[in-house]
Amino acid sequence: MSDEKIEVENVNTPGKTSRVNRAKYLDMRAALLAVLPSEAPGMKVPEAKAALLPRLDAALFPGGDTAGWWLKCVQLDLEAKGLLARAPKPPVRLRRC
Repeated sequence: MSDEKIEVENVNTPGKTSRVNRAKYLDMRAALLAVLPSEAPGMKVPEAKAALLPRLDAALFPGGDTAGWWLKCVQLDLEAKGLLARAPKPPVRLRRC
């Protein structure tokens, strides 16, 4: 696995960036965007995780390990970039913009 990094944002801490593994980020990003609907109210996070797990590269996420953390990382980055939106009321539901 490559140790190449990518810079990500966090909608909760504007202006702050972090560097994470590029391959895992891109794989999770593609899987998440593929499963999320574009219409409101969106998909609950546990539903999204269940739907995207089969799409992940088994070499990067063996047995789905760490998928929850990467899902949240990508979610917060894509929200900061305006590519994902959260439903205004709980439970957390995500949709593509």
